[in-house]
Amino acid sequence: MQEQVRKVSEKIWQRTGMSNDYHDGLQERFDDDGYLLKFEDWSIGVAEHLAKEERVEMTEGHWEVVIFLREYYKEYKSVPMIKTLAKAIAKKLGPEKGNTKHLLELYWGGAAKQGSIIAGLPQSRGD
Repeated sequence: MQEQVRKVSEKIWQRTGMSNDYHDGLQERFDDDGYLLKFEDWSIGVAEHLAKEERVEMTEGHWEVVIFLREYYKEYKSVPMIKTLAKAIAKKLGPEKGNTKHLLELYWGGAAKQGSIIAGLPQSRGD
């Protein structure tokens, strides 16, 4: 058990830059892949660390997607697939922001996946 806790702690430290001291309870906030377990444990600081680990330099456009994803998750309790995400963003923020090309320019690893990680959403079943 202690070895598993140590491995989870290492992943959290590597992904977030937070303390890697596994005695401080951080390992309980993330799953084995580094996703937050509880939506409410997210903070801007956590998002900034996750973005750094994902090699995403956050701009206003990135934050718009992160905030949108958090609002979407609050309402629907699900992580949207990329086409659904693009359509929903287009409806709320305009077609210039709600298209897959723009979203891929922001999140090279995929807006639905990288954006969800940074937004502190739980890991979707498809990941």
